[in-house]
Amino acid sequence: MTTAKWMLYAKKADFNGIGTHFHISPVIARIIRNRDVCGDENIEKYLRGTWKDLYSPHRLKDADLAAGLLLEKIRQGKRIRIVGDYDIDGVCSTYLLYKGLKRLGAAVDYEIPDRIKDGYGINIQIVEAAAEDNIDTILTCDNGISAIDQMKRARELGMTVIVTDHHDIVKVGEEDVLPEADAIVNPKQSADTYPWKEICGGMVAYKLIQILYEKAGIDREEWLAMIEFAAIATVGDVMKLQDENRIVVKEGLRRAAQTKSVGLRKLVEKNNLDITALSAYHIGFVIGPCLNAGGRLQTAKLALRLLLCEDEQLADELAQELKDLNDQRKDMTADGLVQAAEQVEAKYMDDKVLVVFLPDCHESLAGIIAGRLREKYHKPSFVLTRAEDGVKGSGRSIEGYHMFEALVEVKGLLSKFGGHPMAAGLSLPEANVEQFRLELNRRAALTEEDFVPRIWIDVPMPMSYVTEELVQELELLEPFGQGNEKPQFAQKDLRIRNARVLGRNRNAVKLSLVTPDGTPVEAMVFTDGDAFLEEMGGSRQMDAIYYPGINEYNGNRTIQMVVKEYRFV
Repeated sequence: MTTAKWMLYAKKADFNGIGTHFHISPVIARIIRNRDVCGDENIEKYLRGTWKDLYSPHRLKDADLAAGLLLEKIRQGKRIRIVGDYDIDGVCSTYLLYKGLKRLGAAVDYEIPDRIKDGYGINIQIVEAAAEDNIDTILTCDNGISAIDQMKRARELGMTVIVTDHHDIVKVGEEDVLPEADAIVNPKQSADTYPWKEICGGMVAYKLIQILYEKAGIDREEWLAMIEFAAIATVGDVMKLQDENRIVVKEGLRRAAQTKSVGLRKLVEKNNLDITALSAYHIGFVIGPCLNAGGRLQTAKLALRLLLCEDEQLADELAQELKDLNDQRKDMTADGLVQAAEQVEAKYMDDKVLVVFLPDCHESLAGIIAGRLREKYHKPSFVLTRAEDGVKGSGRSIEGYHMFEALVEVKGLLSKFGGHPMAAGLSLPEANVEQFRLELNRRAALTEEDFVPRIWIDVPMPMSYVTEELVQELELLEPFGQGNEKPQFAQKDLRIRNARVLGRNRNAVKLSLVTPDGTPVEAMVFTDGDAFLEEMGGSRQMDAIYYPGINEYNGNRTIQMVVKEYRFV
C-alpha cells in the first residue's frame, strides 16, 4: 500500500507508575508520553482539564487596556468597526467580538476583506472608508499585526486603533516591529508573558470578551456559552490541540450539543451530522470547509451572516448555500488536482520541489491543491494561478524543507511573499514562473530520504490485547487533531483468512484475520477494494497499523480494528 517508513516512538517513562497514579492503563500512559505531556500537573490537565484550567486572559499584554478602551467607547456611544479576515478563524473572531460588543450595547459593525479584491487583512481603503463612515475605533481580529502603514493612516485620520491578532511578528534585531495602536493584544509579542503562545485569533477575541464581560458584571455562563466558536476557530485554523487549545476544543464540542446558534445547528444538519456527537474531525473536514467556502468562492460575510442569524428559515437557506458552495469547491479542487498531477507526471517527476502553473484555477483553491499534491508525492508543492496583477500562488511543504526561507532565497523573482516553514503565499510576474521553478529546484538540498513519508506507531500491540474497556479508555485522549494525533497501534504477521470488498463504490474491505497467538479478529480497511485485492494477490499474511473500535450491529457489540496502513508479507 505504501512506501512509507514505519517508525516506533521510543520515549521513556514509568508507564506502570503513571497508570497506577492516574487510574489509566500503561498503554494510555505511553501514548500520553508520546504526545510530550510530562509531569503530574500536565497529565492531570490533559486527562481531566476543564474551562477552569484555562489561563487568565489578564495575562495577555494590553488585554485589560483594550477592554478598558472599548468599555469607555461604549459608554460614550462611539462607533466601533471590527475588521476581520475571510477564513474560518477570522469569521469566528469577528462573530465573537460582534456578539460580545452588541451584548454590551456597543454601536458596532464589521468589515471583512474580500479574498481576491482586498487580499489578506486590513488595507488603506478599508481604513479610509471607516473614516468616511465616522467610525471612532477600529478593532482588528486575526489580522493587523503587520498592518504598519494602515494603522498609521487610521491614527492620522483621528481613529482609535485596537489590534487583536495571533500571527508572528516581524523583528528587527531583537525588537518587534509593531503598528501604531492604542492597544495590541497578541501573545507573540516579545513583552507578552502569556504562558501558551499557540492560540488562534478566535481565542484572542474570546479572551478579550471574557475580560469585557467580567468588567461589565455579565454572568460567566454567557461567556462560556460562546466557547464552541473559540473551539471551531482553533480546529479550523489548524492550531496544535495541546495545552489550553485542547481544553477549549474539548469543552466547545461538549457545549455545542446545546448550542443556541441557529446557524451552527442548521449547518450541522445540512451535513447530516449529529450535533450531540461532533468531533474535531467534523469541524476540520466538514463544518470548517463550509464556513470557509463563502470566503473562497463568494464572500466570508455569508458565513458570518449564518452564524449571526436567529431566523430558522433564513438560517436554513444560508446553511444550504454554504454547503452548496463547499460542494462546488470540492469539485473544483478535484478538477484542479487532476490537472496538476497530469502536469507533474508529464514534466516534473524528477523535480525536488513541485511548481505547477494552472492559469485558470480559482486562486482561493491554490493552497488546497498544493496540499493535495504534497500528500500525493510527498514533495514541497507550489500551485500558481493567474491573478489580476500577474501570478499568485500558495505552497505547502514537508518536514525538512523550510518553505519561507526557500522563498527568501529567490525573492528577487517575487513581487510579494509571506509564510512559515510549512506553508507560504506569493505573487510574481508571469514571465518569472519557469525561472522560479528552476531556481527553487537548483537550491533545494533535499535527498530521496526526505521524500519518504514517516508513519509513527505509538504502541506495537497485539490485537488480542484490545478489550472494550481499552477502547473506551482511548476516548480520554480525544479530541484528536494537529499535535494530538489519533494513536496508532501495530501488529506483525497477521494471517488473512478472508478479504471481502464492500460498499456500493467498492471502497471498503472487510478482513477476517488471525493473530500469531491464534485469536480471530475482524478488521476493516477503507480504501479502493479492488486495488487492495490485486495488491494482496496470493499473499495470506500482513503487517498492519490499526486503531481499535466497537462495531454495533443488531444490538451486538464486537471489537473491530480499522487498518490504517498495511503491507503484505
